[in-house]
This record gives sequence, C-alpha cells and structure tokens, in this order.
Amino acid sequence: MQKLNLILSTLLFSGLFAFSACSEEAEMTINNVESPNILLIIADDLGKDAINGYQEGVLKPVTPNINALQSNGLTFQNFWVNPTCTPTRAAIITGKYGYHTGVLSAGDILSPSEVSLQKYLRENTNQKYATAVVGKWHLSGNQASTNPESFGMDYYAGLIRGAVDDYYRWQLTEDGASSLQTQYISETFTDLSIDWINAQTKPWFLWLAYNAPHTPFHTPPENMHSQGNLATYANGMDPLPYYLAAIEAMDFQIGRLLENIPQAERERTLIIFIGDNGTPGNAAQTPYASNTTKGTLFQGGINVPMFISGKGLNRQGIEDNLITGTDLFATISEIAGLDLPQIHDSKSFKSLLSQPSVIRGFQYAETNNSWTIRNQQYKLIIDDNSTEVMYDLINDPYEQNNLLDASLTNEEANALEALNAKLLEIRN
Repeated sequence: MQKLNLILSTLLFSGLFAFSACSEEAEMTINNVESPNILLIIADDLGKDAINGYQEGVLKPVTPNINALQSNGLTFQNFWVNPTCTPTRAAIITGKYGYHTGVLSAGDILSPSEVSLQKYLRENTNQKYATAVVGKWHLSGNQASTNPESFGMDYYAGLIRGAVDDYYRWQLTEDGASSLQTQYISETFTDLSIDWINAQTKPWFLWLAYNAPHTPFHTPPENMHSQGNLATYANGMDPLPYYLAAIEAMDFQIGRLLENIPQAERERTLIIFIGDNGTPGNAAQTPYASNTTKGTLFQGGINVPMFISGKGLNRQGIEDNLITGTDLFATISEIAGLDLPQIHDSKSFKSLLSQPSVIRGFQYAETNNSWTIRNQQYKLIIDDNSTEVMYDLINDPYEQNNLLDASLTNEEANALEALNAKLLEIRN
C-alpha cells in the first residue's frame, strides 16, 4: 500500500508539474502577443529629402536596412515634429506641446516634474516593460553629470549634449558618470543597445537616439558607407557626401542591431523610425531651400520621415494622416497594452497599424517665437509679431505662394478662420 501511495503521489506531482509548466508557457505566449517589444529609433537632422521612400531630394543614401522597414511597413507622409531637436524630443517623451512644457528651443531644459513616457509605462503597467534610452538626450542642457534615469527609465547611456565635436572622441554618460570614448559614436550606441536588449527577460521599450547625421560633417569608417574616399571635411567643401555617409553608417548600425536581436525577439518587436527635424540648410536638396529646412516652420523643417514596421502591423504602404510627435506618447502606451486614446496633446494612432481611420483634423508645431497649424489642405504660420503666411499644401506643397498676398476665396477665408480658432484653442 505504501508503495502504491508513493507511485500515485509521484504521478500526481508529475502531472501538476507538467500542468504548471504548460500554464506558464501559455501565459508567456499570451503576454508576448499582447506586449510586443517597442524600438523607437530617432535620427538627428534627417529630412524627407535625405532618405528613400519620399519624392523629395535627388541624391539618396544607400540604406538597405531602413529601406526594408519602409517597404515592409507604413510610410507616413504627413508626420510633423518641431524644427529643432530638443522640442521634438520633449514633445515625444511628455506627450505635450512645448507651449505647455516651456521647451521651445534647442537646449531648453525639460522640468524633472514632467512625467516621461517611460515613467508613465512603469506606473501604469505594473512594471510590465523594461525601458531604456540610449544615445542623444539633449533635454537637460549640457551637464554631463545629469542622469536621465531620474525621469523614470530603467537604464540610460549616451550623449547628454546636443552634438559632439568629434564622432570619434566624445563623452559617454552612464549611471550619472561621464567618460571619454574614442569609438565611432554610432557604433557605441548600437553596442550599448544590443547589450541591453539581450539582457532583458520581459517585454522592452528602447528609445535609441542616434546623433547621426547631425554635424560635424565627417568621414565614417569606410566599411559603413558607400560615398567613396572622402577627404577630411573642411569648410567650403560640399557637405552632402559627408551627410549621406553619416546616414549610411547609421543604417549599417541599425542592421547590426537587428541582426543581434534573437529571431524570436525580433519577431515580437515593433519598430518606429523617425527624424527629429528637417535636413540642415547646407545639406538640403530640392525642392527645399536652405531657408526652408531645419530651424524653420516650413515643411522642410517639420515634415519629416516616419516608418513603422514589425509586430502588430497589418498594413503596408503610404499613410496620409496628420500625425504629430506628441502622438507617439499615447500610441506607444496603447501598443504597450494601455487604453489611452488621448492624453495631454497626444492622440493615439495605434488603430492605423491595422486599418485606415482619421486621427486628427489639425496639426500643430512651434518654435520659441512662431507657430504653425494646418488642416488637410491649408497651412498657417504666425510669428510673435503677428505676421501671417498661409499656403495651400495640396496645390502648393513646398510653400511658394502665400495666399495672403491676394484676396482669399470664400473657402480660403473660412479655412483661415478655422485655423485661427483652433490655434487659439491649442495655445490656451
């Protein structure tokens, strides 16, 4: 009898163990389906004229890895950010316009009282996600001792400042300490990202902010670009080959990153790739001019690339919705499993990953002394002297003809009134 009881007990224990293991495996599968990894890649100073997938620009970099994201996913035609990097990053990480955070110019400091996207996820998902920011920060001035982890992400390593003096000699900040680095900066950011991703045991959200292709113009390692034998850049030389080479080197590193994510993890990852503002004026290509790109509220300064590809995306092709940088806050939150169609100045466009819908009727962007708003057709720019210009973006997409230089039609007059009314609503 004792022997029989021992056999029955063993069988029962084995059955319970097997059931527990199966249940745990089933639960993990469900969590993986509901909680994809999220990879947000931010390129620095990258306009539509400098990347494949858009008609603007003549000379394009060789970017097979970014091209694959574009061809296998959604290409956003009307994605607006701010015309310089700090306000764009602040808008994404808070879901708020700069008018509400005070971050309106490059180098402005984001208040520690603001709730970051990473902190919001941690507090509202019961820490379901591991979060990291790797790369350019530029939300806390130029203090190398700043530790962005105080904003609520689990890990930060990267460049606190807005730019480097030398891509091969720069200061890395990690755990609040700064150290001199001599490895090519885009490569280091990729190494740090690979190491962090492969150390995770739960779904993760990585904000990877390359400082490329921001100046200084330079020659990347020759195996990372196809622009030929570039001499050391000096003022007066054509900057475009150097600018394109930096983009190609970044693409090389993106490919290396994706290759080093285990296949199963890679298949559970949604990738969002964006530029933080338009191309710098001295590298701009037609139809943009040097005075309608980075730093301006013209389309060349604020209408930038965004590609989305990977887990949870059931559509491909061109997406024409009016989307702003602030909208990434609510969208990433919803992708992470939260019910957050709107918060602050952020509207989720997660629905666009599976079906067409209308997200916004208006778009808004700003600088320290001027602001702009558009609907699907008309765009209004106003500076702090109340000087106004207005464009028909359907018939004049590159803003050559100021409608306010002539008498407005009834339709244009009604659009101007509606744009002003919406602008008043946003800025109050």
